[in-house]
Amino acid sequence: MIMVSSVIQSQGNLQQQEEKLARLRHTCTHILAMAVQKLFPGTRVATGPVTETGFFYDFDSPVSFTPEDLEKITVQMRRIIKANLPIIREEVQRQEILEEITSLGEGYKAEILDRIPSDDVITRYFIGSPDAVVQPEPSLFTVAQGDAVNKNCWWDLCAGPHINFTGEIHPKAFKLLNVAGAYWQGDETKPMLQRIYGTAWETPEDLQAYLKQREEALRRDHRKLGQDLNLFSIQEDAGGGLVFWHPKGAQIRHIIEDYWKRSHLEADYQLLYTPHVANLELWKTSGHFDFYRENMFDSIDVEQQAYQLKPMNCPFHVLTYKHELHSYRELPIRVCELGTVYRYERSGALHGLMRVRGFTQDDAHIFCLPEQIAPEILGVLNLTEQILSDFGFTDYEVNLSTRPEKSVGNDQVWELATAALKEALDSKGWNYIIDAGGGAFYGPKIDIKIKDAIGRSWQCSTIQVDFNLPERFNMEYVASEGDRQRPIMIHRAIFGSLERFFGILIENYAGDFPLWLAPVQIRLLPVSDDVREYAKSVAAIFKKAGIRVEVDNSGERLGKQIRTAELAKIPVVAVIGKKEVENQSLSIRTRQNGDLGVLTTDEILSRLQEAIASKELI
Repeated sequence: MIMVSSVIQSQGNLQQQEEKLARLRHTCTHILAMAVQKLFPGTRVATGPVTETGFFYDFDSPVSFTPEDLEKITVQMRRIIKANLPIIREEVQRQEILEEITSLGEGYKAEILDRIPSDDVITRYFIGSPDAVVQPEPSLFTVAQGDAVNKNCWWDLCAGPHINFTGEIHPKAFKLLNVAGAYWQGDETKPMLQRIYGTAWETPEDLQAYLKQREEALRRDHRKLGQDLNLFSIQEDAGGGLVFWHPKGAQIRHIIEDYWKRSHLEADYQLLYTPHVANLELWKTSGHFDFYRENMFDSIDVEQQAYQLKPMNCPFHVLTYKHELHSYRELPIRVCELGTVYRYERSGALHGLMRVRGFTQDDAHIFCLPEQIAPEILGVLNLTEQILSDFGFTDYEVNLSTRPEKSVGNDQVWELATAALKEALDSKGWNYIIDAGGGAFYGPKIDIKIKDAIGRSWQCSTIQVDFNLPERFNMEYVASEGDRQRPIMIHRAIFGSLERFFGILIENYAGDFPLWLAPVQIRLLPVSDDVREYAKSVAAIFKKAGIRVEVDNSGERLGKQIRTAELAKIPVVAVIGKKEVENQSLSIRTRQNGDLGVLTTDEILSRLQEAIASKELI
């Protein structure tokens, strides 16, 4: 096991590498904007942030950018990079830079400037020196913005940081990917801008590896596979960000839910079902109304009282706990719920199943004594490992986030909780990274990212200790001495949400679900109408045994039936002809292992049941 200190050191190195890459990508955004304004006069710039795997910049341009334009912009960016121009930081006075921005007609930058707090230092970054008399290629700077400042440079209002010279970027280690529409500030009432997406890496080899992964990710895109396999849809007639689970997707959800409930009942959790709305006062008591209001839908008037769609399940579980007074002997109390919540997301932020407005959290809360924190956290980690492993995820990145500057609760309780989280992680023998100061204001937390089949990380599981809600709701238990004390509250989720986890599953398996999860486990392919009755009788036997089976009643030729089953990613198909009827058998073929030959109904049923129970392939 790697000790915490060595993990912290490796995390420090990792952070340095990520910061270097972020500076490189940040500079790429400026080079992109400079190139665009050079090639397309009259274009105004908006914002250009770094993303997890690249960067983008938003433009207000009289020209609609095409793929051919991206090639031209790429050539111009490489010229700027090869010129190895200096990146120079300058502190500016608010009024002076405002006048300069106004004279350039850069209204978006003026809005950005207006949002900068009055006591903040305002900076801009130049590409090329404003004091230089001669540049290697003066034509690089003949852009509208550059002309107004100095013919030898281009600048952008920016907080930084950046690299030192454009030549630090390898000219073949970046790529412009695509153009998309984006509302200014994500607000549908504001102008639509053109967003150019790009990616940048330290080496061309890193870029090619990323592009290969990106191509594979596109093949696995859950939105496309969800449509191809008829699993779910987002019905715009009902409003964006709301998921419709189709029969096959709903079947998988049922399997996941049933598995989740059984796992939790075996781990001594108690199931809850709570309402979808509550009086707005509840959300004021919990603090959500004050701290989370922008993510909540507007309240609903019910008999002159304001009711609120729930954005969280936590307050409902607290009220359930408070329904009766508990003794210390009853603790820990573990409750869980597949609770649907509703959060306001701007339409521009919605993304398939990954970002929606209504979703079901696999929520659970543990109410315990201070000395029970460590064993309870260990129990959560064990359950998390069991569940994630059963769904095919065994590679994790674990973060332990400690007390931030602004927090509630006394030092002693924070130290106790943080030590308990460390103790639980050490007991598991897991390597983990300490995120100093990254905890929630109400307590420390553990976050677990899972890695999928192509190496991408997904934040799913989280475990959080909470000192805030027990105080806000005046939660109590009767202690051993007879006095009243506050319980410790632990929030935890393993999937995060069913919708997002389902999207991750689709992409991890590329829609080719393992047998135990597949909505249809075996499809029977009758070669002619005169064997159809036998197919129906076999299907009845399988259904009675709990196997999810279909009979292909299309009447198509066998080759077409097999092809259709392959496209639907059915794990097992059984061909039924006259010989199979005579021998009371099935000719079996699987997606994973090909032709298994002719088996009796009992033999294939036994193999299916064994593979499903062990979550193995057949």
